[in-house]
Amino acid sequence: MLEKVVIANRGEIALRILRACRELGIRTVAVHSTVDRELKHVRLADETVCIGPPPAAESYLNMPAIISAAEVTDAVAIHPGYGFLSENADFAERVEQSGFIFIGPKPDTIRLMGDKVSAIRAMKAAGVPCVPGSDGPLGDDNEDNLRIAREIGYPVIIKAAGGGGGRGMRVVHGEAALLTTLDLTRSEANAAFGNPTVYMEKYLDHPRHVEIQVLADTHGNAIHLGERDCSMQRRHQKVIEEAPAPGITAQQRRRIGQICVDACRRIGYRGAGTFEFLYQDDEFYFIEMNTRVQVEHPVTELITGVDIVKEQLLIASGQSLGYRQDDIRIHGHAIECRLNAEDPDNFAPSPGTITQYHAPGGPGIRVDSHLYNGYRVPPNYDSMIGKLIAHGENRATTIARMRGALAELVIEGIKTNAPLHRRILGDAGFVAGGADIHYLEKQLLGYLEKQLLGTR
Repeated sequence: MLEKVVIANRGEIALRILRACRELGIRTVAVHSTVDRELKHVRLADETVCIGPPPAAESYLNMPAIISAAEVTDAVAIHPGYGFLSENADFAERVEQSGFIFIGPKPDTIRLMGDKVSAIRAMKAAGVPCVPGSDGPLGDDNEDNLRIAREIGYPVIIKAAGGGGGRGMRVVHGEAALLTTLDLTRSEANAAFGNPTVYMEKYLDHPRHVEIQVLADTHGNAIHLGERDCSMQRRHQKVIEEAPAPGITAQQRRRIGQICVDACRRIGYRGAGTFEFLYQDDEFYFIEMNTRVQVEHPVTELITGVDIVKEQLLIASGQSLGYRQDDIRIHGHAIECRLNAEDPDNFAPSPGTITQYHAPGGPGIRVDSHLYNGYRVPPNYDSMIGKLIAHGENRATTIARMRGALAELVIEGIKTNAPLHRRILGDAGFVAGGADIHYLEKQLLGYLEKQLLGTR
């Protein structure tokens, strides 16, 4: 078992990792910026190391500082959580070259899956269904690019090979706009990701976002933990996630799950990972693989009983998976609401001091958050301040429990998106299940239009 782990992250995921380490008897080192001294996991960790000032580039993205923290505390491994350096192949490589264990996939795997073009090629070779597209990066031959778009069929979407999180992509509805959009996306990709490479895919007009959670050890064993539906999105950012995905049959789950497991074995995957798909007309289309633990991992934990973060730690220590595929059973339904420090109407960030905090409870309710009374939410990082998760024997029960939990939740001193979640949980389209990735954006637009009309 790992003796001591550096938690190279902050907020709720850092606290989540610390709790898993404690359960396994692993000592923890919390690295933090100067503004994060009062984070809950920093207070609870066995040791702490300040790694820099508030800007992430000088602290949580500071590779030498994090590795130095592992050296001075005699840690043996580094857990990157999600975000920050979690999918940075260079960081994983430097961690391992420095003699520490990186709790995640091998650097080469992160590099392979981090470039969307190479990832699609690898998945096609592994038999994973992909969106029809250019089968590689687009060149400088305008006529060839126009031909590719005609063969795919409009609308098409131009994507940055180094993009992610909904960034670096533009939809083209007709040939007249293709070349201009192509140049613009290349320029934006180079500025944002340092990589101007782009590729083209068929644009699916009403897909859902369905993803498969996998675990793989270093002994050739791999399993999947079923699927999640993450279609409730705003500007390509997930707002609510649930598992299992409404309308996906057990047969579909077994088929796509096995395809993902086989792909893990083919690429020599290690640790926790997620295959993300667009799902339309009963077909799955691979879009990317996240080589880390996901924000939404709790919904899968609640329906399977598998502690994904603990499995990450066990796999990193060299142990074999404690589960076979036949051991995995789906129990009930789970829904997660991402809680953000932001204005629920215009989504502007809302940092500040928590003057009153009460976490909801009751059967099937889980709260993953680092909040406490008096905690100051800084303006320097992502606005997510926690996750509210409900679990029940079926989807209707889970929705009812989540409504109750949202009614109980108290966060004062800052604005949060809790009112938005209450609206979504009462929306007929969400309650029916199976809404596509554009649904929430359309509903929000309608809501804002009603507000504007009401003020005239």
